[in-house]
Amino acid sequence: MKLVGVLICLLVVAMDIVAGLLGIEADIAQNKVKHLRLWIFECRDPSEQAFKLGLGAAGLLGLAHIIANLLGGCNCICSQDELEKSPPNRQISIACLIFTWIILAVGMSMLVIGAMGNNKSRASCGFTHHHFLSIGGILCFVHGLFCVAYYVTATAAE
Repeated sequence: MKLVGVLICLLVVAMDIVAGLLGIEADIAQNKVKHLRLWIFECRDPSEQAFKLGLGAAGLLGLAHIIANLLGGCNCICSQDELEKSPPNRQISIACLIFTWIILAVGMSMLVIGAMGNNKSRASCGFTHHHFLSIGGILCFVHGLFCVAYYVTATAAE
């Protein structure tokens, strides 16, 4: 059973690493297109490659999150009192679970906003979404760390 846990952790980490690399590659592809920048406003052509890479990164991040949460088990705590009385492993597991959700929300938002800024129909001028894709990619790496911590502490708390 420990081998299955190790394989799950490796799968989630691999998916998060690939998602992070895709996000960073999307940012690089986005920076290769023509653009004119004036303070916080920017006019640029969309990058189809950045769009595809950004959506791919967002999809992998979401899939890694689903796998980690489904296979990590259910850690239900209904009250503050119940949380305070629970063992330290379970408290750490809940904290890691909360952090994975926060990182997912921020990272997914960054990746989707960055990708949508490169949609074919959006050759536009407006506020810059500079580095949203690379920040989202970096958050994918952080997400992988917290998912593994969650899985390890959730299974140790059982």
